[in-house]
Amino acid sequence: MEKNEVAVTKKEPNYRGIRAMPFVIGNETFEKLGTIGTSSNMLVYLSTVFNMSSISATNFINILNGTCNFGTMFGAFLSDTYLGRYKTLGIASISSNLGMLVLTLTAAFPSLHPPKCGAEESNRCVSATPWQLAFLFSAFGLLVVGASGIRPCNLAFGADQFNPNTDSGRKGINSFFNWYYFTYTFAMMISLTLIVYVQTTVSWAIGLGIPAFLMFLSVAFFFIGSRIYVKVLPEGSPLTSMAQTLVVAFKKRKLKLPEQDWSNLLNYFPPDSINSKLAYSDQLRFLNKAAIITPDDKINTDGSAANPWCLCSIQQVEAMKCVIRVIPIWVSGIIYYVIIAQMQTYVIFQAIQSNRYLGSGKFRIPAASYTVFNMLSFSIWIPIYDRLILPLLRRITRNEEGISLLQRIGIGMVLAIVTMLVSALVENHRRTLALTRPTLGLEPRKGAISSMSGYWLIPQLAIAGISESFTVIGLIEFYYKQFPENMRSFAGSFVFCASAMSSYLSSFLISVVHRTTRVGESENWLSDDLNKGRLDYFYYQVAGLEVLNLVYFLICSKYYKYKTRESNIKDVAMEEL
Repeated sequence: MEKNEVAVTKKEPNYRGIRAMPFVIGNETFEKLGTIGTSSNMLVYLSTVFNMSSISATNFINILNGTCNFGTMFGAFLSDTYLGRYKTLGIASISSNLGMLVLTLTAAFPSLHPPKCGAEESNRCVSATPWQLAFLFSAFGLLVVGASGIRPCNLAFGADQFNPNTDSGRKGINSFFNWYYFTYTFAMMISLTLIVYVQTTVSWAIGLGIPAFLMFLSVAFFFIGSRIYVKVLPEGSPLTSMAQTLVVAFKKRKLKLPEQDWSNLLNYFPPDSINSKLAYSDQLRFLNKAAIITPDDKINTDGSAANPWCLCSIQQVEAMKCVIRVIPIWVSGIIYYVIIAQMQTYVIFQAIQSNRYLGSGKFRIPAASYTVFNMLSFSIWIPIYDRLILPLLRRITRNEEGISLLQRIGIGMVLAIVTMLVSALVENHRRTLALTRPTLGLEPRKGAISSMSGYWLIPQLAIAGISESFTVIGLIEFYYKQFPENMRSFAGSFVFCASAMSSYLSSFLISVVHRTTRVGESENWLSDDLNKGRLDYFYYQVAGLEVLNLVYFLICSKYYKYKTRESNIKDVAMEEL
């Protein structure tokens, strides 16, 4: 072992908290500016540069987002089992940077994308060749690899820099979750205004090259701060321990639990574990059978099981319970994320067929830039909540979190329903004006541009932003705190897997509505020309889905039991440079 590495140990890490934040936040800010600057306008890029239809581009983006988010499970597995968060982030950041560079080349060289619609023959759009699509997909492949490693590890790596055993450290972690997303919204606003403007009005090559350069700065910031980071080493696959618990519980399913469960259960706790010692719980008692000591079970001199596939400790069982208890809440998050998918896709199409002129001038706001109002409300609300509302709630409830995490998530879900109802009303107004009042011309491959000001889209985006500040941050903090410490990268991947499932669900809903609904003789609710469709009906449908999801969430919350610790002493595996 090299002198700058420390194996699993009880030695207290040199937490640098705030001092490490400039490098962590700097890396995250540039990384988000790069990735968001690349992805935020990708729907328009695929429609205008690669000549995809609205439905094809929307479904492709949903599938791409889903693949990126599902990949986080694999990235989390590598991080928690083999590489650790530091190395995983380093490799993934380099892959993202390469993907952005390849994507920039597809815009810079005419041979790597099809000609513009109508460039060769009037009203004719030439599809991309297989080779052009292969080059494009190679860029997305590298971006998927990067997202798979960055997304589950970024947040947990930043939280690792704070000491969870001190009041200041715990408060620092709570605030870090809020400020992490503040940097996210800042990056979104820059990307959705300046970068999108360059992409749509100046040059796609320059507009995609800027995020690639910003991602390069992110990689540089990350490695510059290497010497002061706390780097948690992996303990081995937590999935193996989970599998052992399930297998042994099944093998011993016919055994009867003792009246006092804890009296005849193996209660071994590894002295070098990074996990906190969990208190015994009565929920899911059938799993406790995995820890029943029988005459055939052999125990090592240190108190551990000789064969972990025949006997598990109650700590393994409780860790398994933590994961199982989270799953019903996770399912509700899948349905919630459907509204976010709509705010990132169909709101843009609404903006395209709305009056986007700034005042009475000739400047038109890019359609994708309207989603900046989502981020603006998000970024305004977070400091207000963190600095004004949260301290007040802490004094009232005497709880470090102010309100419980599940209460916070539930508030956001209520606002999600309001978001979709407002969205439906605004779309109905936009469509009515387009059909009954003079229009502002025609949008190619879409239809007439409604005289409704694009500013009417702000309320739904603002409410969605506040909703995210409650539910998304609440879910991330919930997973981080409720998962065992050796599975925190998996905890991060849970957020993105829910988003992935939501992307696929949204794509499925869009496809079903597209095929089964009718407006007139030949159109459907989600027609390319929104004036001929009924997007407002689709929004009402999503609102109904969110109402059902809220009821389900409230039922799950009523029976949820938070993770409790038997000891607050946490042993940390780390390496230092």
